[in-house]
Amino acid sequence: MTTTGIAKLGHYGLLHAAGDDARTFLHTQLTNDIENLPPGQARYAGWCSAKGRLLATFLVIPIAGDFLLQLSLDLAPAVAKRLSMFILRSKVKLVDVSGAWHQYGFYGPEAAATLDALGFKVPNGEWKVAESAGAAVACVGADRYLLVAPPAAAAAAIQTTAGAEEWILAELRAGRPMIAQQTQDQFVPQMVNLELAGGVDFRKGCYPGQEVVARAQYRGAVKRRMVRLRGAVLQPGQELFSDDAPGQPSGTVVNAAGEESLAVLQVSAIDAKSPIRTQPQAAALEILPLPYSQ
Repeated sequence: MTTTGIAKLGHYGLLHAAGDDARTFLHTQLTNDIENLPPGQARYAGWCSAKGRLLATFLVIPIAGDFLLQLSLDLAPAVAKRLSMFILRSKVKLVDVSGAWHQYGFYGPEAAATLDALGFKVPNGEWKVAESAGAAVACVGADRYLLVAPPAAAAAAIQTTAGAEEWILAELRAGRPMIAQQTQDQFVPQMVNLELAGGVDFRKGCYPGQEVVARAQYRGAVKRRMVRLRGAVLQPGQELFSDDAPGQPSGTVVNAAGEESLAVLQVSAIDAKSPIRTQPQAAALEILPLPYSQ
């Protein structure tokens, strides 16, 4: 019996940013510090509108002097087009490589050994990245590794042993939001706990929506927060209800897998421990802990 799950991650898209100014360009656009991102280190970040609402969430992976931006597949073409509009005279080339590159999740106690046997270098430590054969492996948690590889790396020959749901579930339990088409342009980063998940640097310079994000942080203006729920099969963008506000939506599902989900709720409902339901008369959902404090 294998002790390694290998899932093809078809729900992810991938952008490739290259050029002399790629690092500076991404630094001025994203919520996290890319200017000082060291080689061999991945980092979460968001990209906001001028109003501070998230247009996408990225896992930024440095590779061969360039950068890969992992995001929700349904957003990749539009985000690549819109983000490219800000390049102007910068020496940057941004390409949607979602259809060409392969993305796999390896998890379990023998995940590292399995990757090594396939000829890929394995990073030592969470958020570390190792490069080999034109591919990159990022450690995103205990015994969890993301492989991103171009066609030349022959990653298409990898035999999967599981579907993507277990991988998505692990991301939910880690409290990492992924903005998709159904939730685009709805939340400031703090509403989905992006700063708690390490996706916002409040010391860096300006980026689109930075003033809104900073004001929300320092003036306590966040009235909604993300929680983890269990008890029903939900869909991103689905509305939720709480008993303390009958007849009107009190929350929105961000991501879901099986009967678990991440959802943004009114802070007032969370503080009141008001039952959260899929509809006013449905059974209450269970609120589960996240790995970071709120």
